[in-house]
Amino acid sequence: MTRVVSLVPSLTEAIAASAPGLLAGATRWCTHPPDLRAARIGGTKNPDVAAVAALRPDLVVANEEENRGPDIAELRTAGLEVLVTEVRSLPQAFAELQRVLDACGVPRPRWLDDAEAAWGAVEPCAEPRRAVVPVWRRPWMVLGRDTFAGDLLARLGVENVYAAHPDRYPRIPLDELNAAGADLVVLPDEPYRFSADDGPEAFPAVPAALVDGRMLTWYGPSLAAAPTALRAALRRRGRAG
Repeated sequence: MTRVVSLVPSLTEAIAASAPGLLAGATRWCTHPPDLRAARIGGTKNPDVAAVAALRPDLVVANEEENRGPDIAELRTAGLEVLVTEVRSLPQAFAELQRVLDACGVPRPRWLDDAEAAWGAVEPCAEPRRAVVPVWRRPWMVLGRDTFAGDLLARLGVENVYAAHPDRYPRIPLDELNAAGADLVVLPDEPYRFSADDGPEAFPAVPAALVDGRMLTWYGPSLAAAPTALRAALRRRGRAG
């Protein structure tokens, strides 16, 4: 394997950290590593298929949630091999990362061992907290069932109030969110950039934990630092774990 195009920021970072120089192209949302030198081929939802094809990659890596089916189909119609990942839990993330690296012909990297060890050392929380976890506002959207971020939070002692919702990212009116019985609101800075001045004011009755979205939603080298970073963020506004 000599040339790879990644349509997923997490996978871009994982490949770049494991085999520098392998990536021929990546999306404009692929911000890690900051010094990545690869052609930019559009966004995750609207990649420039012609630009991808022009790079003549041996493999395109994608994700069933972050990338659209029609774009993946168009890439395959253009004769490109596309590996589509599915990541809805931490164990699945580890398995899919290994599958991607195997497909790229990359030996198992140290960071992947470190990430598995870091999460393997996380102990169950004796007093879980119930949280609402918005990922967007205008309209308000929250984590629902079967999400990678929800699985990480659960391992850190944060129970998602909407974990049993039939939708994975349900739209819930703000008054319902405030009446859901949560004792914490978790606000990541992506995909919506929640901040101290944008988000906590909507939940006046519960503490807000502002967390690094990359630590919560990316599956790659950041997983090694994620347990410590997320615990610290959660503890800034109330105890978790």
